[in-house]
Amino acid sequence: QVQLVESGGGLVQAGGSLRLSCAASGRTFSTMGWFRQAPGKVREFVAAISWSGSSTYYADSVKGRFTISRDNAKNTVYLQMNSLKPEDTAVYYCAVKIGTLQSVYWAGEYAYWGQGTQVTVSS
Repeated sequence: QVQLVESGGGLVQAGGSLRLSCAASGRTFSTMGWFRQAPGKVREFVAAISWSGSSTYYADSVKGRFTISRDNAKNTVYLQMNSLKPEDTAVYYCAVKIGTLQSVYWAGEYAYWGQGTQVTVSS
């Protein structure tokens, strides 16, 4: 069973940047995704990347500001977050897509969720 550990969260001012990392305990020959959940809100899709890295997907709210990447040699997925806004404040989770549906946007398609890392953006 794959275990995922997120890191890199913290407190940053609006307009700042953070780089999140998601380290897997083993190879994940699958699409990987980042989701986030703010207090009182449902978990929402942020970004996803195919196993080869050739395909990436973003929520409209982060497109142009966030970049997802992966290093399969290190079993790690990254989320570079620039131009952060207060509304980006949330716990960020990574997960492995195990479902067979084509959509990468639905959390139900993912498993092996990490414990999450808190991102707080102050105004």
